[in-house]
Amino acid sequence: MLRVEGIHTYYGLSPILFDVSLEVSQGLIVGILGNNGAEQRRPMKSIGGWTPPKQGSITFKGQPIVGKKAFQLVRDGIAYVPDDRRVFADLTVDDNLEIAFKRSAAWTKERVYDIFPALGDIKTRRAGNLSGGEQQMLTIGRALMSSPELLLLDEPTEGLAPLIVRDLENQILKLKDTGISILLSEQNVKSALRLITRVYVIDNGRIRFAGSVADLETNEDVKKKYLMV
Repeated sequence: MLRVEGIHTYYGLSPILFDVSLEVSQGLIVGILGNNGAEQRRPMKSIGGWTPPKQGSITFKGQPIVGKKAFQLVRDGIAYVPDDRRVFADLTVDDNLEIAFKRSAAWTKERVYDIFPALGDIKTRRAGNLSGGEQQMLTIGRALMSSPELLLLDEPTEGLAPLIVRDLENQILKLKDTGISILLSEQNVKSALRLITRVYVIDNGRIRFAGSVADLETNEDVKKKYLMV
């Protein structure tokens, strides 16, 4: 579904990604792991159109997407969930969902509330008054309203209590069961490994490991050197 091949990305004149390649297949959750959250999200930013690569290619369902703006990618079926949530604080939960771009009728507010029942209980509450976990659910729910085929999840567990993290993991797995493909950037390695089927480890702008979760579990050198586990 998503294929990134040999991309080189820059902030101005400063290189930040070197020959990065990765792939997300239909219906899978793929993780980008590392010790630096800012670095892990760099591939996400390149895919999402904020820092397009200067070299290499990115294709979605076989079509090139380098150079497309973020709003164009949403229309193509790619939705980005930022790490800082960016809810509309003065709007209610219900209005935050209603205002989202609707690519198709595949996802409705009712379907979002089925995945995140807690949101349905507080749908008239202003988003600025929600807890961190509630805001994270709302941000994901807002992305779902565009009926994406690929979801870019950037540090979804950041700042959340362990119990909330486990609830969110269960909800992300429910999304996978709907057929949505997910690319996950995450510093919480234990949480990520409970969700993903394939993993890419990034360090200093380069992919240092690519393989299955089982392969990573047996690679003590990679875990100690790049993940500190």
